[in-house]
Amino acid sequence: MRAVIQRVDRASVSINHQELSSINEGILLLLGVAKDDTETDADYILEKTINLRIFEDDQEKMNRSLLDIQGAMMVVSQFTLLGDCAKGRRPSFVKAEEPARANILYEYFVKKAKEKVHCLATGKFQEMMKIELVNNGPVTILLDSRKSF
Repeated sequence: MRAVIQRVDRASVSINHQELSSINEGILLLLGVAKDDTETDADYILEKTINLRIFEDDQEKMNRSLLDIQGAMMVVSQFTLLGDCAKGRRPSFVKAEEPARANILYEYFVKKAKEKVHCLATGKFQEMMKIELVNNGPVTILLDSRKSF
């Protein structure tokens, strides 16, 4: 499972020019489900994300987590995070999980996140979305549950 985590002042997701959801200060998390991912991978990404100290304290050092600041999180599925660009000019997505199975793990991740995060918003699985965000920092972190980078 892969995630791109962005510290944001605000973020919103729209489908067909209609805003679906939005958050203020917190994290925008783009989530890609790989073949053979399990709930253990989802748990790893969630725990790492909500406990990463990427928010500034009073001395402007990154010492606070999403939980510490009671920030919001927006989760958006993005299978293209599993794209392999090693050969040719078109990414290969063979490492991405099939949509039905990916949706099960995505929904599991969202359910677990709702239990832990102060405010949770989501995109819509397998939809074409427009994401708007104000990246604070910028701070962008890459996570992989298999620690391949």
